[in-house]
Amino acid sequence: MLCWFCAESARAACRFCGRGVCADHARFGPYILQVSRSESRRRVEALVVDDAVQCGSCRPRPHAVAMPELD
Repeated sequence: MLCWFCAESARAACRFCGRGVCADHARFGPYILQVSRSESRRRVEALVVDDAVQCGSCRPRPHAVAMPELD
């Protein structure tokens, strides 16, 4: 796989869109694995990976998107 930006050999794939990125173009940020509600602590909690690979070109939405067609 080649880097989306410079066509050098990719070292990783973006966790959000799958684009290949080389070491120079890779960015890192949080990725939510799971969200759950803790009844004992009365709050919503998330299991997060702090340094997931991101390409920096895609724009993951910060909030959930309603999908009523799947109800």
